[in-house]
Amino acid sequence: MSKNFDELLSVMMRLRAPGGCPWDREQTYESLAPYLLEEAFESFDAIQEATAGETESLREELGDLLLQIVFHSQIAEELGDFTIEDVCATITRKMILRHPHVFGDKKFDTANDVLKNWDELKKQERKITGQSENPKTSILEDVPLTFPALIEANKLTGKAAKVGFDWENIEQIFDKLDEEVSELKNAISKNESVNIEEEIGDLLFVVVNLARRLETEPETALKKTNRKFRRRFKFIENEFKRTGKSLENSHLEEIDALWNKAKTEDSSG
Repeated sequence: MSKNFDELLSVMMRLRAPGGCPWDREQTYESLAPYLLEEAFESFDAIQEATAGETESLREELGDLLLQIVFHSQIAEELGDFTIEDVCATITRKMILRHPHVFGDKKFDTANDVLKNWDELKKQERKITGQSENPKTSILEDVPLTFPALIEANKLTGKAAKVGFDWENIEQIFDKLDEEVSELKNAISKNESVNIEEEIGDLLFVVVNLARRLETEPETALKKTNRKFRRRFKFIENEFKRTGKSLENSHLEEIDALWNKAKTEDSSG
């Protein structure tokens, strides 16, 4: 492992060195940021495939993600900010300190207890590093604005729930869902485009809350549904190609019949 990792570091150094790759040499933290995000999302997609037993894509995407970390670290070393060794040392130290039940003598009975202690340790670390001298004006500031909307909503409501701002039970969330659907229907009946957008946002926000309370990641859930839709719609397309018919000129009833067939094959597969 060390040999392969060292070789990766050497490759990156060579790419950035005089006489290396012109494109790699001109990259900065900022210019690489979109690629880092892209590789993270591609890794997310590969994880969905890995759950179905296809792990080759995940191995490749994790490598691409690792390259971004090495790339940023190489730039940082050139600027005198930090090195890849500093990155590894920092995360290693953090993981040891935040797992006193593994590397110390603390005892926790549940995963929830571990998470509560994790948050408490983060607060203590801020005091030690001086971050508490400039206290945050909101507990929501830790949630990046750059997060995808579903993930951001999940994180925001999770933070609020930790201080007691949450529904008491699932039934209340379903009541809120009914309320938001009613408000959306009202906005649609009045053809108020601005309100329609707002009400759809409110409806999605409540659905995210429901997912959170049911301990389901909404981003993952929707991603799986998207993949399911792709798979079933592709089945329909292939059926039309097989029979030589045109999907564009077909009747909805025929498409629905194939959709139901795709669902049946999905369930039996």
